[in-house]
Amino acid sequence: MNLSGMAYGYATSQIIYAAVRLGLPELLAGRAVFFGDLVKDTGCDERSLDRLVRALVMLGVAREMAPGVLTLTPAGQPLRADHPRSMRSSVLLLGDPATWQAWGALTHSVRTGEAAWEHVHGKPLFDYLGGHPELSRVFNEAMREGTGWVAAELPKVYDFSGVGTVVDVGGGNGALLSAVLAAAPGAHGVLFDTADGVAGAAGPFQVVTGDFFAAVPPGDVMLLKGVLHDWDDARCTAILRNCRRSIAPDGRLLVLEPVVGSRPDAGAVMSDLAMLVYTGGWERTRAEFEELLDGAGFVLTEVTAPLAGSATRVLVAVPG
Repeated sequence: MNLSGMAYGYATSQIIYAAVRLGLPELLAGRAVFFGDLVKDTGCDERSLDRLVRALVMLGVAREMAPGVLTLTPAGQPLRADHPRSMRSSVLLLGDPATWQAWGALTHSVRTGEAAWEHVHGKPLFDYLGGHPELSRVFNEAMREGTGWVAAELPKVYDFSGVGTVVDVGGGNGALLSAVLAAAPGAHGVLFDTADGVAGAAGPFQVVTGDFFAAVPPGDVMLLKGVLHDWDDARCTAILRNCRRSIAPDGRLLVLEPVVGSRPDAGAVMSDLAMLVYTGGWERTRAEFEELLDGAGFVLTEVTAPLAGSATRVLVAVPG
């Protein structure tokens, strides 16, 4: 992508966001559709919709099979809500005005180290979501979408057979825990998160609500996916120490996060900046993870390669 394309990146994001908001991926999925029918089904201004559709064709999301006849391309399929690797809610989250307004204050975050979200909206991200139920729903669904990629791969790199109790700390709707339990017959699962976090969670596990800064339920294997990068070192240490108090003496802690290397990949770099904007947290190097874990009573024993389809790695730690 050239410099001009980079500068217009926000516009590309809004083109995709508008398409999803208008329901175009569902209307174009799996069939050829006349443009006139799109106008009727969406109720949009004809000329303006035509301009949006031309942009979608240019981006490779849609294809014009014949003059005025359109369909969704393979690249656009994940924008459908029913796609197995759907990115629909992620697009809605990234394109929401509250999100791009926060990104608009990136300069403030770089200058101060403060979260842009709180600077713009007057509240930390999770407090803001608590007062905006629809955006909170989209956020939780977007987190579920991201977890789906990881859930399919985690059992391929870690053997859960013979495990007694698996606790997913901050596990949201339980998608990751469900995948782990499917690979660990006989294991007992505990999904632990706030009441808002577990809203809508359903699966073969026990649901426990609470605050991981206060305490964590006991278990043999503990999962921490996408939790530590939200917080500064002091709060990460508090979470990890609560895990250490509750984990079995021969237990394992699995931290699932991007790991910044000397040549960080694009996923880790973008996630790192996103944490700066949203929460004031950051993605860490292996050395930084080792220091955090050591300070909480754990020893880092393994770091996997990135799981397929994501920047996430699995850091395996044992009680020290």
